[in-house]
Amino acid sequence: MERAELAGWLRLSLTPGIGDGAARRLLAAFGLPERIFTQPDAALREVVSQAQAAALQQIPVNLQAQIDLTWQWLHAGDNGVVRRVVTLGDAGYPASLLEMTDPPLMLYVLGAADYDLTQLGHSIAVVGSRNPTPQGATNARSFARALGEVGLPVVSGLALGVDGAAHQGALDAAGDTPRLATVAVVGTGLDRVYPARHRDLAHRITLQGLIVSELPLGTPPLTQNFPKRNRLIAGLARGTLVVEAALQSGSLITARLTSEQGKEVFAIPGSIHSPQSRGCHALIRQGAKLVESVSDILEELPPLQAKAAPGAATANGVGHADDTAEDPLLDALGFDPVSLDALSARTGWSAAALQAKMLELELDGQIARLPGGLFQRTATA
Repeated sequence: MERAELAGWLRLSLTPGIGDGAARRLLAAFGLPERIFTQPDAALREVVSQAQAAALQQIPVNLQAQIDLTWQWLHAGDNGVVRRVVTLGDAGYPASLLEMTDPPLMLYVLGAADYDLTQLGHSIAVVGSRNPTPQGATNARSFARALGEVGLPVVSGLALGVDGAAHQGALDAAGDTPRLATVAVVGTGLDRVYPARHRDLAHRITLQGLIVSELPLGTPPLTQNFPKRNRLIAGLARGTLVVEAALQSGSLITARLTSEQGKEVFAIPGSIHSPQSRGCHALIRQGAKLVESVSDILEELPPLQAKAAPGAATANGVGHADDTAEDPLLDALGFDPVSLDALSARTGWSAAALQAKMLELELDGQIARLPGGLFQRTATA
């Protein structure tokens, strides 16, 4: 992209009062941004309001600084990582976003040189709670890995919890294979990583995936930008899997946007006692597909069904959903969080015997110790 072309797109996106809808009308009427800014006031007022036409004839205060910042960022790539700006007028713009009512004017893209956003036609979004249960985090990673193993890129939002686990699972599946494993759609400018503790994960994603934002460089993590981010997660992917979510959750926004775009919504059920399962249960009542294994997702995507691998992830780990534990204590434990007192009542074991056995299972990775003195089976149990 030439500097003059970049300047035109940045000026259009930064002009006060010109949202994406008005910008698209202007582009449809006059062509590329450079032509918009040569139009007389009367021509502009046939497309936008008088106030918007007046704003278009003024140069935004911070425009030159943003042009300089973006131009420097574009040419600062290293270690095989490429920085790109993809505009609504580019051939490489994702077709799935063009089907949205409000596609972004610009996408900032960070990743390996040979990965293309047009590959995302068969991706699946995996989203959920920032504070998942241990089982929820394991499910997110297992499902993402299984999706990756059948060749489906995983789209998520780089947030703590389920998002991070999903990206990690997709990268696990890719191994050292040079392919598009995962896409992180973020709610900040690409010159910063949020949350900061995902800096190493973001670096891994740039090597085997893409990080994408519609927000200008320098944009901090503002609350109002994350619902906008969620619509892009829904827009890029073919369907959305919600792993765990509370009733008031950004993941439910992503699910709603997915449904409004005519795409599939999938939800993993959980314990009736867990607040993190209530959002998924609400989605299932509203028509989302209940998912116990990756095959439940693939069967809704017929062209991809033949790629399903044996041993696909289930909501209890890797394997078949009806596998049963051989250990009688695991059978008594079930799949919901439970206290030692409840286990003692179920099994008739003494507290000392139970504690010894639970420690053994915990060290073996078959159970997890939760806050409040509760225990829960892990995905491998």
